[in-house]
Amino acid sequence: MPSDMPDFPVRPEKQAALVERMQRLGIREEDISEQFIRSRGRGGQKVNKTSSCVVLTHRPTGITVRCERERSQALNRYVARVRLVDKIEELVLGEASRQRMEALRVRRQKRRRSRRAKMLEEKHARSKRIAEREVPEE
Repeated sequence: MPSDMPDFPVRPEKQAALVERMQRLGIREEDISEQFIRSRGRGGQKVNKTSSCVVLTHRPTGITVRCERERSQALNRYVARVRLVDKIEELVLGEASRQRMEALRVRRQKRRRSRRAKMLEEKHARSKRIAEREVPEE
């Protein structure tokens, strides 16, 4: 693991995966500027007193990410880096990015569901028409 990479309170596998993604995309820790500001919203007195919100800016691309999801500054630093890498990956890879692929998969799933729903609707309508037919008297 690079010496300039901060140590995050996550499993070593997760941290190694983040480092690997950053290296694959050519993102260097020196290119990232990091700011800590006060969070807003829920979290009570803790977020009002500490600067747990992390703002990362990737200088070469100008992409900025803000993370205040967790009460812990260290965890927010990790989550912000993951989001930053996701955004840069989206910019670099475009159509082939992981987020794009996931969105397309969900869209295909929903399309399949709606097709199934239409088929069931047609079946119900057909059975209703059959049930309404008059039975011939013998």
